[in-house]
Amino acid sequence: MAEGPGAEGATLEVSWVQGFSNKNLAFINNETVCYPCGNYILFLDIKTKKTRAVQCQNGQVGAFAASASSQVVAFSDRRLNPLIHIYTFPELRKLTELKGDAQLDYTLLALSFKGPYLASYSSIPEFVLSVWNWQENILLCSEHQPGLTGTSLSFNPMNWQQLCFVAESSVTIWCIEKSKHEHLLIRHPVKLPDEQGVMSAQEDLFFPPSRKDDPYYGPDLPISAIGGLEGDEAETFVPRNCIKTSVHPTAHCWTAASEIYMGCKEGYVLAIDAEQYSVSVLQQKSPPEFMQKIADVVSYARSEVQKKKGRKPSNLQKPVLLAMAFCKEGLYAAGHESILIFYHIKDLQYEIKICADISEPISSLVFSPDYTSLLLVTDQGTVYSYRPAHSGEAVKLLDASGSCFLAADFLTPGNNYCVSVTITGEVQVWSLEDGTFLSKINLDTEATSMACSPSSKSVAVGTQGGQICFLDVTKAEAPRVVHKTFLSKLPVLSLHYDQMGQFLIARATEGHIFILDARPSKLFQVLGYIVLEGEVLHLCVTPDLKHDLVKVMVLLNVAEDQQARLEIFHLTSAMITDNENCVNEQGIFNASDLKKKQYDVDYPLCSAVRLKNNTVYGYCSCAPLICQYQLSEVTTFGGPTIFSSELTVPSKQFGSGLLCLSPNSQWLAAAAKDGVLFIYNTSTLDALAQNHCHSYQGGGIRSMIFSLDGNFILVNGENDCALVCLKWKETKKTEVEKAAHYWQSLHDILNKSISAEDSVLKSMAEWNFDPESTSRSFSVTEEDGDVTDTDGMTWMGQKIQKVMREETLRFANQKKEVQMGIRKLRETIQKMLHENEQVPDIEKLEHREFNLDLEEQEQVQAEAEEDVARAKREIEMEILSYRYLQDLIKFECWDNMCVKERAVKCFHMDFAVRNFPLKERSKEELETLKEALQLKRTADLQAQKKNLDSEIGLSEEEGEGAAWEVADHGAPLCLNGSLSSQYGGDTSILYHQCDLHTKEQKLNQTILLKEVIYKVKAAFNEEFDIIVQKKEQEIARVKERNLKIQEILEQLDLQVELWEPDFTDDEIPERVLTVQDSEIKAEKYMTEEEKEQAEMLAKLEKERRLAATDDDRLRALEEMMGGVLELRREDILKMDIPPPDFLSKPEDLWTEEEKKVFEEYEKKVNELNEEKEDYRQFLRNEWKKIEASIKETTQNFDELVRKLSVKKLKSQMVIYQEELKIINLIYTLLLDEELDTREAGLHKFLMKKKKEKVKGARKILAAKQAVEACTGPYKEALHEEKNLEHGFIKQFAHTPGSLFEELLQLYKHRPEIPDTEILLDTANPYVKGSPEDYQGAVSLLMKAMDELDRPEHMPSGLDRSTWERFCLARRNKMESEELVKWKTLALAEMQGCLHRRTEENDKMKSELEKAFQELTWLKEEKMKLQQNLIVQFLLKQGQVELDGTRIPEYSDAVLIDRSVVEELNRTVAAQGEKKINAMVEFKDFSKGIIQLEWEHKKMKMQIQDLKEKARDIVILPISKDCQLFLTVHNYDTHTAQQLAGMEQSLSVMDKLHKKNLKNHQKKVRELKKCICLKEQENYELSLQLKEMLVSVSERMHIFEAADTRDISEKTTRQRYREIVKQKYLRNLIKEQEKQLALLQSKLESWNPGTLHIV
Repeated sequence: MAEGPGAEGATLEVSWVQGFSNKNLAFINNETVCYPCGNYILFLDIKTKKTRAVQCQNGQVGAFAASASSQVVAFSDRRLNPLIHIYTFPELRKLTELKGDAQLDYTLLALSFKGPYLASYSSIPEFVLSVWNWQENILLCSEHQPGLTGTSLSFNPMNWQQLCFVAESSVTIWCIEKSKHEHLLIRHPVKLPDEQGVMSAQEDLFFPPSRKDDPYYGPDLPISAIGGLEGDEAETFVPRNCIKTSVHPTAHCWTAASEIYMGCKEGYVLAIDAEQYSVSVLQQKSPPEFMQKIADVVSYARSEVQKKKGRKPSNLQKPVLLAMAFCKEGLYAAGHESILIFYHIKDLQYEIKICADISEPISSLVFSPDYTSLLLVTDQGTVYSYRPAHSGEAVKLLDASGSCFLAADFLTPGNNYCVSVTITGEVQVWSLEDGTFLSKINLDTEATSMACSPSSKSVAVGTQGGQICFLDVTKAEAPRVVHKTFLSKLPVLSLHYDQMGQFLIARATEGHIFILDARPSKLFQVLGYIVLEGEVLHLCVTPDLKHDLVKVMVLLNVAEDQQARLEIFHLTSAMITDNENCVNEQGIFNASDLKKKQYDVDYPLCSAVRLKNNTVYGYCSCAPLICQYQLSEVTTFGGPTIFSSELTVPSKQFGSGLLCLSPNSQWLAAAAKDGVLFIYNTSTLDALAQNHCHSYQGGGIRSMIFSLDGNFILVNGENDCALVCLKWKETKKTEVEKAAHYWQSLHDILNKSISAEDSVLKSMAEWNFDPESTSRSFSVTEEDGDVTDTDGMTWMGQKIQKVMREETLRFANQKKEVQMGIRKLRETIQKMLHENEQVPDIEKLEHREFNLDLEEQEQVQAEAEEDVARAKREIEMEILSYRYLQDLIKFECWDNMCVKERAVKCFHMDFAVRNFPLKERSKEELETLKEALQLKRTADLQAQKKNLDSEIGLSEEEGEGAAWEVADHGAPLCLNGSLSSQYGGDTSILYHQCDLHTKEQKLNQTILLKEVIYKVKAAFNEEFDIIVQKKEQEIARVKERNLKIQEILEQLDLQVELWEPDFTDDEIPERVLTVQDSEIKAEKYMTEEEKEQAEMLAKLEKERRLAATDDDRLRALEEMMGGVLELRREDILKMDIPPPDFLSKPEDLWTEEEKKVFEEYEKKVNELNEEKEDYRQFLRNEWKKIEASIKETTQNFDELVRKLSVKKLKSQMVIYQEELKIINLIYTLLLDEELDTREAGLHKFLMKKKKEKVKGARKILAAKQAVEACTGPYKEALHEEKNLEHGFIKQFAHTPGSLFEELLQLYKHRPEIPDTEILLDTANPYVKGSPEDYQGAVSLLMKAMDELDRPEHMPSGLDRSTWERFCLARRNKMESEELVKWKTLALAEMQGCLHRRTEENDKMKSELEKAFQELTWLKEEKMKLQQNLIVQFLLKQGQVELDGTRIPEYSDAVLIDRSVVEELNRTVAAQGEKKINAMVEFKDFSKGIIQLEWEHKKMKMQIQDLKEKARDIVILPISKDCQLFLTVHNYDTHTAQQLAGMEQSLSVMDKLHKKNLKNHQKKVRELKKCICLKEQENYELSLQLKEMLVSVSERMHIFEAADTRDISEKTTRQRYREIVKQKYLRNLIKEQEKQLALLQSKLESWNPGTLHIV
C-alpha cells in the first residue's frame, strides 16, 4: 500500500490502521470480521486481535458489504462517478471494479449468500437499484425508484432472485426473473400496517369499485378527476384524509422459509411473506398467570437497577429493535434497551427470552458463518460475543472507541508504543510494530489535547474543563492516572513538550499559555503563564541545546485579514531553578525573562513551524501555499515590521492546513482538509512523498506527528475515526541514518533522566479525583476578602487567592478607615432619604438623585434611554403595521367601492336598512360583458331568422290571465326563474334556460346574470339614496322645530331635554375614517411656541368679544327697556306692576284714596296674572302641536324605511334567485371540466398501458423464442439418454444372463449424494443441498460414483476390462441424466417466465378492457350532462308543498293544463270579492257617521278659536316695529339692508384689525432682529471683556512680580487722593438715594386724581 513517490524516490506505506466504525460490521470467515473505517477496510482476527487493512485509493469508503460464503468484500468509493471494488480474502487482492451510472454516491450494497451476485443502490440523483454479476463484471438489470432513500438492502439467502429493499416508511420486495441470458427486476411493494399495528384494506381510487350517481349532482367521479390530476399523479393520488402513517422499519432478516422478520420504531414485530407479499403483525403469547407475575417482578427489578445506573428503563413489552439475526432455533433481536432478546416464533405468536444485558445500546447483530457465535455491536464501539449453544453471558471481544481520535503520540523512547486519545476521553495504548491494541483507560471527561513526555513514560491529556491529566504508562498494559492539575477554567487546546522533556507548554483560549515542569519528580509543577494579545492559532517549540534554551514560537490571529503575527519567547532553566524571581505574584512571567520578539508576515497563516536557524514555514489560509520566512534577530518587541516571504511553494491541497516538523528538522509534513499527507524536504521544500490516508468527506487530517527516529508517522482524521501509522518504504539511506543518529544521540542524553523519572513515576500513587469538585468555585467575603471555599480551585484561582490575602493584610488599616467612611456616608444618605420622605411631593427628589455612583447612574439612564428608544421603535413599527393593514382594508372595502356601504335607520325603531355596496367594474370586466352581449345579440338574430314564420301570439284572455307572470319583454316569469325584471334587472339580455347546451353559452350566461344582479342592486341603491335625502330633510325640519320649542321652553322657564335626531356612524360611514379631537382622551402635546401662539389667539378672541359687546347704545337700551323699543306679546311674562309705596305702612293707617289705589292695584295684578296664564297655555298648546307634527313626520319616514326594507328583502330574493342560477351553471361547468379531466386521464392511462402491452408482447416473444431455443437441446439430450440405454443393452448383450441381470441392476442403481458437505457440522439455517450450476452437480455426482466404481463392487465372475467398460458406460449414462435434469430445470424456468409474462399480458388486457368500459360510460354521462339541463322555475306560493328541506322527486309527477287551476282560482276570487264589497260598504257607512260627529265637534272648536282671536285683536298694542312691519312693503328687504350695513362695518373693522395686527407683527420681527444684534454685540463685548480681564490679570501678576520700592511718592499721594474722592462720592450717592426715597413716598401719599398734574 505504498503511495506517492516524490522527486527523490521516497515513498510512504501504511504500517497499520486502527479505529472502529459501528455503522457496518460483517464476518468474512469464522474467525475474521471486517468493517469500514475512514479510507480503509479493516480485517480483525477475533482471536489474535490482529488487524489488516485494505485502502480505498480514491478517498473515504462509502457503502460496504461482505460475503463469508464467497469470502469477498465489496465497497464503493466516494467521488464523482464512484466505482464498486471487489476484493478477495485472505489474499486482499482486487478481483474487479464495477462501474455503473451513479454520479455521486452508492448508499447500499448487498452480496448474495450463494452465487456471484451483488446488489447496489445509488442516491441522488439516480435512485437506481442494480444487480451485478461481479465475477463476470456484468450489469444484469436495474430499475429506478425516484426520490426514495433506502436504509437497508439484502438478498434472500435461500434464493438470490429475491431482494428486500427497506426505506424509511416502506418495504419493497424485488424479484429477479431470468430467461436465458436476460434478467428483469419486478417490483412488489408491501403494504405496511399503520402506527397502531392495524392493516387497512387498500382501495382502488382510480377505478372506484362502486358508483352512486345522482340525477342532480351528476356522476360519481374519482377524487383525482375532481382534483384536476392527470397521468401518473391521477393513478397514485391519495387524499390527505385517507393517508395513514405506516410503521417505520428499523431492522429485518430473512428466514429459512423465505419469510422476512422486521422490527419497527413503534415496537411491532412484522412477518412478511415474500411469495404472497402480505404482512402479519406478530403478537406476544400470553404466559400463564404465575409466569406473568414473575416476569412483572423481574421487569420491575430490572427497571429499578437501570434507574440507579442513570439509564432509561427498558420497555420489554414493545422494544424498539435495531438489529436482528436469525438462526435455526429462532430470532435474536436487540435495540436501545441494551438487552439481547430471543424470540421463539410459532404461527403468529412469539415468546421472548432475555439472553444477555450489556448495559449499552446495541446497533447490530452478526452471526459467524458457522453460527456458533453471535457478535453484538454497540453504539460506543464495543463488540461482545455471545454463544447461543452455551447460553452464557456476553463476553467483551473488542473494546474500541466509537468516537473520533483526537490526537496520537509516540511513547518514549518512540520505537515500541504509541498512545492515542479520543474526544470522549479514552486513552489507548498501541503496539507500534503491528498496531495491536494493548490497553485503554477512560478519563470520563471531554479531552481536547494530548502529548507524550520525552523525559519519562508519562502522558499529558488536556481537557475541556481546563485540567491536565498525567498518566503513568511505564506498564503499557495497565496505564493509570497519577496526577491532575487544574490550571484554569479555560479549555486546554494543545500540549507541547520540548525535546529534552523539561517543559510542558499548555495552550489555552484567550491567549493564555501555561508553562509546567514536565518531570514527575517535580510533581508536574506549574511554573507560570503568559497572556498574549489575540487568539493563538498554532504553537511551535524549538530546542537550543547550545545555549540551554527552549524557544517557543506562537502564531497569533490579528485584526488584519491579510497578515499574520509571530511572537517568539525563550524558556530557560532558571525558570525552573529560580521560579520565584521569574514570575510575579499572580504567576505571570516577567517580560524581561521571556525576551519576547514580535514579527508580522505578509500572508495570513493558519499554521507555522520554526527551524533552529530562524527559518519559519507557514501554511497560508487564503491560498494553498507554503511560505518560507527568514526572521532577523534585530527586531524588538516594541516595533514589529512586516516580513515578506522568501519562497512560496504551491500546494496541491485545499482548505486550512497544518504543518509539522520531524524531530531532526529535516522533514516537513503538511496536511489539509483533503486528507492527503505531503512530506517536504526542509532545505529545498521539494515534495518527498505523499499518502492519501484520509479524505475530505471525513473532515481531513486532525493531527500528525513523527517518531523520534523518523521511521513512523502517526496521522489521525478529523471525523473518520481512523488512526493511521505510516512508515518509510523507500527513502535515501543518508536521511534515515541522520534521523537514527539524531534519535540515538537524543536518547543517550535522555536515557539517564528517563530511568530516574520513570522510577519516580512508578512510585506515584494512583490519583483519586472527584470530578464534581472542578465545578465548585471559591467566594470572597464582602468585608475582608478572605476565601471561604478552596475545594476544586484552579491554579490561577490559588494565585489570586494568595494575592488577595496579602493585600488584605497589607491594607487592613486603610480598609477599616474606608469602611468607617462608607458607614458614615450611608447613615448620612439614609438621613437625607428620611428627610426627603417628609417634604411635600413637589419638593421631593427622586431616589436616583441620592445615588453616589455617577457611573452606575449614567449607565442606568443610558439603559433606560435604550429601553425607551427600543419601545418607541417597536411601537412605531406596530403603528406602521396597523397603518398598512388599515390601508389594505380601506382600499379593499372603501376606496375600491364606487358605492359605499351605508345604512338608513328609523327614528323611533331600532331598525336599519343597508344599501348594496358595489365595486367599480374594471375595463376587462366591461369588455367581457360587451363581448357576451354581442354574442347574445348574434344568437338572437339567428334565432329570429329561424322562427320568423313560427311565432305565436297570446290570446287576449290568456294575456289577461298571464299578465302577472309576463316580464316587460314578453317572456313568462316562471320560465325565467326569477323576478329580476320587476326590480330593475333586464332579463332580455339572458339566454333561455333551455338553450344552454354549450360551455360558451353557460359562461356567457353567468356573465349576463352578474350584470342583471348589478342592475338590481343599482336600482335599489337609487331608491335608497332618495330615502337618505328625505331623512336629511326630516332632520333639518326637526332641528328647526326644536328651535321654536326651545324658545317656548325659555319663556315658560322649563328645563326639558329635547329629542334631536342625528345620523349615526352606520349612516355616515365617512366619519369613521376621520378622528375628531373630542375622541382623543389624552392631552395634546404642544411645544412652547405652539402654547404661546394659542395663548395669543385666545387673548385676541377675548378682546374681540369684549369689543363687540361694549356698545353704549345697546347697553343703555338693555338697561332701560330690556333691549327692545316696543312691548311684544311674549314679553308679557316679564311684565310686573309696581306696588304702591304705602304698602309698607300698616293697613289701619291707609286712607281711602290709598285703599282705592290698592284695589286698582289688585285688579291690575289679577288681570295681568290671567293674561300670563292664558299666554302660558297658548305656549303649551303650541309646544304640543310642534311635537305632534315632529312625531307624525318621523313616523311617516319610518314607514318609508319599512317599505324600503321590504323592497330590500325582495331585491335580495331576486339576487339569490339569479345567484342560484349562477351556482347551477358553475357546477355544471365544473362537472364538465371534471369529466374532461377524467377522460384525459383515462386516455393517458390507455396510452401508458398500450406501451406496456407492447413491451409485454416483446417480452412474451423473447420468452417464446428462448423456450423454443431451449426445447431443441432438451429433446436432443433426452434422445441421447435413451440411445445410451439401448447402447448399453447392445454392448453387454453377449454377457451371461445372470451377470447381465446383475449388471443391469447396477446400471440402474444411483449413488446417494449428501445434500451438502457442510450440513454435517454447521448450524447455518440457510444451507441448502442444491448446487448452483451444472458443473457443480456433475462434480458431486462423480465424487459419489468413485465409491461405486471400486473393484470390490464388481460382480463375481466378471473380468476387469468388462467392469471398466461398464463403469464408463454407467458414468456416461449418469452424466446424460444429470444433463437432462438441468436442461429440464432450465426449460421449466423459461416456461415459468413465459407463463408469468402471459399472465401479465392477460392482466393488462383486462385493465385495458376496464379502461375502455370506463371511457365509454364517461362519454355517455358527458352526453347526458349536455342534454339534461338544470332549469329553474318560479312557482307561486301554495302550488308546491314540501314536507322537508330535501328536494322532491318529480319523476312520477303529472303535468296538467294550468287553465283548470286558474278557472277554479277565478271562482274563488269572485266569491271573495263579493264578501269584501259587502264588508267595505258596512265599513264606509260607519265611517261616515263618525266623520260627521267629528266635523261637528271641529266646527265648535273653530268658533271658540275665532272668538279668542277677535278678542286678541281688540286688545293688541301696536308698537313701532309692528307699524314698520305693516307700513313697509318689503320688510325682509329692509331687514336685509340693515344686516348688510352691519356686516360691511364689521368687515371694515376686521380689515383694520388685520392691518394693525400685521403692523404689530412687523414691529415684533424688527425687535427680534434688534435683540439678535444686541446679543451678538454683547457676546463680542464679553469676549473682549475676557481678553481685557486676562490682560489685567497678567499685568497684575507683572506688577506683583515687579519691585515696588522704586515707585515715587507722588504717585502714591495721587492714588490716595483718588481713593478719598471715591469714598466721598459714595457717601453722597447714599444721601441722595435717601432723599429720593423720601420724595417718592410723599408723592405716593398724594391724591391719585392729581397725579396727572404732577
